[in-house]
Amino acid sequence: MRIDQRQPDQLRPVQIEPGYLLTAEGSALISFGNTRVLCAATLEETVPSFLRNTGKGWVTAEYSMLPRATATRTPREVNKGKQSGRTLEIQRLIGRSLRAVVDLEALGERSLIVDCDVLQADGGTRTASINGAFLAMAIAIRQLLKFQQIKTNPIRDHLAAISVGIVGGTPMLDLCYEEDSKAEVDANVVLTGGGNFVEFQATAERNSFDDAQMAQLVALARKGVTEIVAMQKQVLAGV
Repeated sequence: MRIDQRQPDQLRPVQIEPGYLLTAEGSALISFGNTRVLCAATLEETVPSFLRNTGKGWVTAEYSMLPRATATRTPREVNKGKQSGRTLEIQRLIGRSLRAVVDLEALGERSLIVDCDVLQADGGTRTASINGAFLAMAIAIRQLLKFQQIKTNPIRDHLAAISVGIVGGTPMLDLCYEEDSKAEVDANVVLTGGGNFVEFQATAERNSFDDAQMAQLVALARKGVTEIVAMQKQVLAGV
């Protein structure tokens, strides 16, 4: 049994509240245990300069963490005058992941921006952000379809992400902060609904790992993603 009494292959309790913001084209408040992220999608009828007159759209993301999302206050990055390397890495990961399942030509020459704001952090903020961002994006694109601004849905597949790791020699799914902070191996996995890899970030924090352990982590990630995709489908069926 783990710190929070879960089995090694068990997700934390997941809660999803779609349409959380009345002002955004698509939004979702998503929680994995005590990690909570608010994701909001915005549609703009412009694209970056490198895509002008190409007929292709763009999907990108921004990520931030509220000062008291963590146990001690983290100063707002805007007051520092620049974003941290961690913030830039995470928002690029979210944007890359979303674009992996979107047909940018079918989106048309417009941009979809997803803001992911961490309200409370207890591990897995980047993977929770990807899961919520996908839902916010899917809801926003439904608006385009509803008002016939696009003819076909540009989303080609579902997208989900989860953390896995080895803690005390045991492969585990969906690490909370306390587990993540002492993990021997830490990984973040992003998969399509069809099971293809979008991203696999794995790091030996304390001990190296072998092929068999890698296979165990992949199997855990696939199990977690399958469960998350099922939740996403259930949420989208109700909005």
